[in-house]
Amino acid sequence: MQSIIDAIIAFRDARDRKPFHNPKDLATAIAIEAGELQEHFLRHSQEASHKIAQTTETKEEFADIMIYLIEYADIVGIDIEKEVLQKLDKTAIKYPVEKSKWNKKKYTKL
Repeated sequence: MQSIIDAIIAFRDARDRKPFHNPKDLATAIAIEAGELQEHFLRHSQEASHKIAQTTETKEEFADIMIYLIEYADIVGIDIEKEVLQKLDKTAIKYPVEKSKWNKKKYTKL
């Protein structure tokens, strides 16, 4: 993961784009790219979604989202590993295995 982060930051810095990055614009870019990813699945079945997810276009949308997320974390000063692991710990409490396995209900309904 660190090599990916380093490559994204190096790409950005080589092009002097950091001054154009701020939390608002990066959050907006993440949402836009997520919408573009969703667009590929519009009006398709869940079964078809697995095949669609393997297309070059959807993989590129995924990469765009990841790039913007990593740039956002860099600009804001988020320790990605720490925050993700803390969130998983917190979510594990909300969704204990014994109550949530094979259950798609929200934690408030378990």
